[in-house]
Amino acid sequence: MTTALLVTGTVGSGKTSAAEAAGDLLTAREIPNAVIDVDWLRRCWPSPPGDRFNGALTLRNLRAVTRNFVDAGAERIVLAGVIESKAERQAYEEALGLPLAVCRLRVALPVVRTRLHRRHEGDPSGLAWHLDRSGELERILAAAAVEDRLVDVTDETIPQVAQLVLRGWMGS
Repeated sequence: MTTALLVTGTVGSGKTSAAEAAGDLLTAREIPNAVIDVDWLRRCWPSPPGDRFNGALTLRNLRAVTRNFVDAGAERIVLAGVIESKAERQAYEEALGLPLAVCRLRVALPVVRTRLHRRHEGDPSGLAWHLDRSGELERILAAAAVEDRLVDVTDETIPQVAQLVLRGWMGS
């Protein structure tokens, strides 16, 4: 049975890197898979009023892209993205048409801020937005508790994070 895993966390927590590395591990195990960076499914400007992060567009794209991957033989769908509520989790699961597990990466905010400074070097406005959003989003995610598994990965490498994420999802 095809299943999906969303790797979530605040900005700079390593969601995309962890999802990509998890996909690589699944490929090495010869498990048919696909990796989806949800941010690319929502990247469209301008956002409609009242839908700051293009949530409706994201779900439409997620539905279509997932169906294409499943039709191509993917048995595991690994996503990197952010969901901020149980209702949003339910909407993702409905759009995917698959059982959805959620693993939240927790990284100490000073480490997140260091990563963000590196990532947005030369982009002061982008850095300021992401620094503000990191603490705000961490509080939102902690309060929403949409995850099935919470993993503190402050001191882990990306390959270690991928192993932890898959272990929690696949039991291996």
